[in-house]
Amino acid sequence: MRIVFVSDTHNRLGRVKVPDGDLLIHCGDFTMRTDAKNHSEHLDQVKRFNDELGALPHKFKVAVAGNHDTPFEVANAEARCLLTNAVYLQDELVELAGLRIYGSPWQPEYKKWAFNLPRESDELAAIWKKVPDKVDVLVTHGPPRGFLDRAPLWPTIGDQFLRERVLEVRPKIHCFGHVHHSHGVLEHEGITFVNAASLNEKYMPTDRVIVLDI
Repeated sequence: MRIVFVSDTHNRLGRVKVPDGDLLIHCGDFTMRTDAKNHSEHLDQVKRFNDELGALPHKFKVAVAGNHDTPFEVANAEARCLLTNAVYLQDELVELAGLRIYGSPWQPEYKKWAFNLPRESDELAAIWKKVPDKVDVLVTHGPPRGFLDRAPLWPTIGDQFLRERVLEVRPKIHCFGHVHHSHGVLEHEGITFVNAASLNEKYMPTDRVIVLDI
């Protein structure tokens, strides 16, 4: 199976050169945060993302939300209805093509945007305890602490509780985005970590789409 990973496309998925494959995984931030009061405009961005997904040939498509994707936190049912071209996961498990895939959008608090919880809080610990013991692919928006989570001026900004749970569950793949600066792949103790951020720090599209054959 060929898995294609993208993330943080911010209304520009259609400008990213996405290779063909069997499964496309989007790790969140598919919209660009707008004024929280402009609800209709943000829902239009969800529709646009859905249309761009529909133009891609992958048989299976999975997505989680990110801190920019406010509609999925404040109007979840309405936003989900607009995302018809992917399986949307919000603390949920799905089995596709023989793979157990679990997805979650949460991350340590940043500017009080969507799906934020206080860093190293009991609330975040409880979120990651929900991850099942048997998972092949874990999809989150934010990274675990110490794995592809370096940002300019910050040595590490990932989630410590997420790190602990990942090393307990030991999925084959843990994919995420959020930190544009640390795009790449890292192998650690049998786990493949993928930071799939598809835009650079200036939110410009690049050709950096990660593909793995498993």
